[in-house]
Amino acid sequence: MSTAAFFDVDETLVAFKSMFRFLAFHLERRGAAPGTCERLSGTLHRAAADGVPRAEVNRRYYRLYAGESAAALAASGRAWFAHELAGGPFIPGPTARFAAHRRRGDLTVLVSGSFFACLDPVAEHLGADWAFGTRPVIRGGTLTGEVVTPLIGAAKGRTAHAVAAVRGLDLAHCSAYGDHSSDLDLLRAVGRPVVVGSDPVLTAHAQLAGWERLPGTRTAAEPRPQETRT
Repeated sequence: MSTAAFFDVDETLVAFKSMFRFLAFHLERRGAAPGTCERLSGTLHRAAADGVPRAEVNRRYYRLYAGESAAALAASGRAWFAHELAGGPFIPGPTARFAAHRRRGDLTVLVSGSFFACLDPVAEHLGADWAFGTRPVIRGGTLTGEVVTPLIGAAKGRTAHAVAAVRGLDLAHCSAYGDHSSDLDLLRAVGRPVVVGSDPVLTAHAQLAGWERLPGTRTAAEPRPQETRT
C-alpha cells in the first residue's frame, strides 16, 4: 500500500522561521535601508503577541511583497537558501526521518505557511515529491500582496486529505511531522503523527494519545545531517 509522509518545514525540518530569514536576506539584497527588516518583522511579531490569529499574521506578511516580481523573489529565494546551506539549516532527527521515508518509497510532502521563494529551494534540495505553501496572488508576474488561503491550521489538515484523495492513500497508514500547535490538524489527519520539539499544546496531545516525539534542535553530540537528495 502506498503511504505518504507530510512535513511542516519551519522549525520542523529547518531550524528557523524561513519567512523572516528570507525577508531579511531579500531586503538587504535589494538595498533596503538599515533597520527595515526589524521594523517590518517587529510589527508582525507584536500582532502575534497581541493575539492576532496566525493566519491573519500570515496574510499581513505577504502584503509586504505587494508589487514585487515573482521571478525576482524566486531568484532571491535560491540565493537565500544557498547562503543558509553554509550554516547547516536542517534539524537532524526530522531530516533523517525524511530521508528514511524517501528510501522506503513513501510520497514525501512539504506543507508550510511559507511560500515559493523559501519553499521551492528546500523542496528541491531534499528531493520532496510535493510542496504546498501559501500561494500569493500573482498578476502579470507581480505579487498583489494578497494570498489565496494561508496554509495554516485547518488548511494543513485539508491538504493532507486532498493529497490522499488524489493519490488513493489511506491516511491511517501515513505519517506527519509538525512543531507548532497550528500543525495539530495535520497531525490529527494521519495515523502516525510525530511531534517535533516542545510546543506545549502538541506535547499535551502527544502525552495523552501516545504520539511519538522528536527533538527540535541539534544536541551537542549530533552531527549535521547528511544531504538526503540523490
